[in-house]
Amino acid sequence: MEEYNIAPMVLPLRMLIVDIDGVLSDGKIIYGTGELELKNFCVKDGLGLYLLTTSRMLQLAIITGKDGEIIKKRGKELGASEIYTGYSDKIVAYEKILEKHGLTDNEVAFIGDDIIDIPVMQRVGFAVAPRDAVLQVKEVAHYVTRSPAGRGAVREVAELIFAIKKADFHRMELSDAQPG
Repeated sequence: MEEYNIAPMVLPLRMLIVDIDGVLSDGKIIYGTGELELKNFCVKDGLGLYLLTTSRMLQLAIITGKDGEIIKKRGKELGASEIYTGYSDKIVAYEKILEKHGLTDNEVAFIGDDIIDIPVMQRVGFAVAPRDAVLQVKEVAHYVTRSPAGRGAVREVAELIFAIKKADFHRMELSDAQPG
């Protein structure tokens, strides 16, 4: 991973897209009898996303290779405007999001952890990998979190985006102020 000045990548962002397994969850899947599937989600990550979406700084979308009701339920709880499940070719879902929302690549951030995420990460304006992502993903990321997946990585990114956008807003406010 190269060192980047990330503020110019963050300021144009209008959409954050996240993967589920290995990003919003710790990557572990627990199977029970029948159709029971359990995933661990970090409440701190969820609150970070909630703060971003309710502040209207960014919209949230989910693209994941897995399918299941638990993913859709968590996505709705987080305020995701788009939830694409069962997409192993994530570029297909990514293109749908761009078209539906009238976005360009540089207006989108993506957090991914494994090799199926790389094609989208190579396109977006701000690509992020959790600390425990596979090496190939970290190599294409603009930012690698200090926190691992499912344990604060997404919250770290949400706070980073929020801080950069808020600082820019205050900078613009000050430059627009007229002396009294």
